Amino acid sequence: MLSQQELKQRVAAAAVEYVLPFMGADVVLGVGTGSTADLFIDALALHRQRFKGAAASSERSAARLAAHGIKVYDLNEVQGMPVYVDGADEMDAGLNMIKGGGGALTREKIVASVAERFVCIADESKLVERLGAFPLPIEVIPMARASVARRLELMGGRPQLRSGFVTDNGCQILDVAGLRIDVPASMEAEINNIPGVVTCGLFAIAGANVALLATQQGVRELRRPS
Repeated sequence: MLSQQELKQRVAAAAVEYVLPFMGADVVLGVGTGSTADLFIDALALHRQRFKGAAASSERSAARLAAHGIKVYDLNEVQGMPVYVDGADEMDAGLNMIKGGGGALTREKIVASVAERFVCIADESKLVERLGAFPLPIEVIPMARASVARRLELMGGRPQLRSGFVTDNGCQILDVAGLRIDVPASMEAEINNIPGVVTCGLFAIAGANVALLATQQGVRELRRPS
């Protein structure tokens, strides 16, 4: 039986094969953040001469790309990208996701919004029937932390400050357990409208277009329902 690390390596390699047809001398790829994205970057480096560079969703990923000799572009320099590749903490059959376990949710959402398609790469443990077992990360402006937490409690959540953590944007993360996420896009909009919220880790209004899911039987490709 393959370990979770081996499954991640397998799906990272599959993701590189998926993006190869989009590569070209003028192409900038979007790259996410996390342990699976790290493996994707490592595998992508073997093809660094086939594309222009990458836009990263975190300082961590930017450093890893640069270490492999891949040019990293500020997103303000990028007009568009054919594809953005990133992992997920949870994903349902509709390719709605919870992201932000690594704290890069806001930049992930921004970079993904510039790409023509979002490809989620994950191992089979991330596929769930309903989102919410993984606490929902919410990036907040520090002065609003307590007021946002009170609003989340009224929604049935149990928010907890991610202690000692500051995002690349200089903000804080509330990890919220106990939310009943029946309609992910509606909850995403509701939370994002709370004053002081930068963004929440629900990716449902604009979820993944394609998911590559590593299983013991191989890598499955799932598509977002139209």
